[in-house]
Amino acid sequence: MKVYQADQIKNLALLGSSGSGKTTLAEAMLFEGGVISRRGDIESNNTVSDYFPVEHEYGYSVFSSVLFTEYQGRKFNILDCPGSDDFIGGAITSLNVTDTALMLLNTTQGVEVGTENLFRYTEQYNKPVIFLMNQLDHEKANFEQTLENAIETFGNKVIVVQYPVTVGNDFNAVIDVLKMKMYQWAADGGEPEILEIPDSEKDKANELHNALVEAAAENDEPLMELFFEEGTLNEDQMRQGIHKGLIARDMFPVFCVSAKKDMGGRRLMEFLGNVVPNVSEMPIPSTNEGVEVKCDPSGPTSIFVFKTSIEPHLGEVSYFKVMSGKVTEGMDLINANRNAKERIAQMYCVAGNNRHKINELVAGDIGVTVKLKETHTNHTLNEKGTEYIFDPIDYPNPKYRAAINAVNESDDEKLGEVLQRIHEEDPTLSVEYSKELKQILVHGQGEFHLNTMKWRIEHNDKIEIEFLNPRIPYRETITKIARADYRHKKQSGGSGQFGEVHMIIEPYYEDMPTPATMKIDGQEIKLNVKNTDVVELPWGGKLVYNSCIVGGAIDARFLPAILKGIMEKMEEGPLTGSYARDIRVFIYDGKMHAVDSNEISFKLAGRHAFSDAFKNAKPKIMEPVYDVEVKVPSDRMGDVMSDLQGRRALIEGMSSEKGFEVIKAKVPLKEMNKYSTSLSSITGGRAFYNMSFSQYDKVPPEIQVELMKAFEAEQNED
Repeated sequence: MKVYQADQIKNLALLGSSGSGKTTLAEAMLFEGGVISRRGDIESNNTVSDYFPVEHEYGYSVFSSVLFTEYQGRKFNILDCPGSDDFIGGAITSLNVTDTALMLLNTTQGVEVGTENLFRYTEQYNKPVIFLMNQLDHEKANFEQTLENAIETFGNKVIVVQYPVTVGNDFNAVIDVLKMKMYQWAADGGEPEILEIPDSEKDKANELHNALVEAAAENDEPLMELFFEEGTLNEDQMRQGIHKGLIARDMFPVFCVSAKKDMGGRRLMEFLGNVVPNVSEMPIPSTNEGVEVKCDPSGPTSIFVFKTSIEPHLGEVSYFKVMSGKVTEGMDLINANRNAKERIAQMYCVAGNNRHKINELVAGDIGVTVKLKETHTNHTLNEKGTEYIFDPIDYPNPKYRAAINAVNESDDEKLGEVLQRIHEEDPTLSVEYSKELKQILVHGQGEFHLNTMKWRIEHNDKIEIEFLNPRIPYRETITKIARADYRHKKQSGGSGQFGEVHMIIEPYYEDMPTPATMKIDGQEIKLNVKNTDVVELPWGGKLVYNSCIVGGAIDARFLPAILKGIMEKMEEGPLTGSYARDIRVFIYDGKMHAVDSNEISFKLAGRHAFSDAFKNAKPKIMEPVYDVEVKVPSDRMGDVMSDLQGRRALIEGMSSEKGFEVIKAKVPLKEMNKYSTSLSSITGGRAFYNMSFSQYDKVPPEIQVELMKAFEAEQNED
């Protein structure tokens, strides 16, 4: 296979809502480029793009597929992305390593919610966008309405390059107002007949041509001057203006295709080859230390692994982009993230599950290698002496979580391995084992996302699993001062056990003064603090441990054992078994025995004294509260507000942003269970949100009673 240079490579992200026809268009482009000999279709499960079993089962893309095709001396690397917002990770990955977004619009549906969501990511990554009007051959197609929706949604930068002569079952021709020609296809598509524009279309074509000329001229000052002088631009000059307009995101050209009938693909690829930016014309990426790395074939070799897949008969497959230099088969590189040597033993260009062996790739190109030992997604590999590390791809925070459990305990270890593999393939699916909650938690982008994962585990890996409601990481604390004494005494022949501890506990806050005396139940107790340990708790908050022992009532060697006993109860609070926090303890008296006292005795005495004091200190349960920001269309604002208030939300502010109303609120985590599903239902999928941990707040009294009863019942069952 030919080795392409940076100015011959076009890296494209194929985006659009589910059902917009991305995979079908990819088939047509690969067919026209000769990479495949026949076009597959979704219904027959034989497309090069959707080749995983779960994609065949459900009929939609779950993973982004890396594809390539060749046309007129250029190579197109195409990343076909899932349309569902639950699988947004594929689109984000693709936009990080491509240079232009092809956004498909289903002309039977208009501008869909998914299109708007994806467009926002093209804004975030500052990528050029070309709109492709698809399914014009469908009986319900409506080009004019879809175009009107696009202009209304994305602004006047949406500029027509092509429009259909007719739509519906008779669709077979488009007017191209850049070339000022009509392209007409036979019933089986493919190569078009290029004709003069019919008289009936000339007025409309001229009007749109003039609008395109003006839009092209606006992006280049010399072209603008030429336009004012001549009143028009030739085709090459228009290409130049459109090229600059794309890079600046000042123009979003509109093309027409029927992906299913292979109509429009050749002309589209001709335009992509001639007009869209090359890799070397896009902003220069930087390393994590701010070093700019030019797309230069003569530079030091550096590749970035942006995707990992586990595939039958191959094992781990690593997809990479050549950021600088050249990479050749058999080359030794250094993994800069792991400081480990890797050999590129085999190298391919891929079209889904079709692999084409290649010996060399240059800066800007995309390829695949297999069986790397230490390298995973987001790793950088360099030639010796180069120390580039590129920042990892930043994915959105999870919106949905569930506890996962293998139905058969014998599958627990295997499930752990499978979940780790799935996270490697899809970084937006994260896994954690919560020691605190005693659950394995999976976090994803939505209920659909996790259900798809469940299908894969049960059908591909043959492990039966179940989802459970995730427990809430509550915290326990106290609200007043309390005192307790506890004597541990045990005699069972030989040496016995004896330890007595007197302690006071109180709520702790930063910079609180240390008292010399305390009055409890009418008794004044002197506190002569000899030593203080401040324990920064791993789960947040502090335990402040003060030793006030005088006169040798308790030997100093037993004080750490008392602290250990207290920490055991801090890790398993008396109310719900949750972690306790923010407590100050004073050990002010006690007794010991010359023979029977030992560390275990004082650990147990400290544990029980703390537990008794805790229960008398008006304990409170605290719950995690999250900052939640919801962006919602104005016509759904009231419904979303009502729903949030029903979730005990504290609304903190409202504003407007790019056509959305923005609601900021603090919401208890307990109330956010399945919120992504509810929000989608309320707004028809038009709203989106993010959330991040804010603080712990006390739960309302009625909920505290409910939680304590549930914990007590659970303890009784055990």
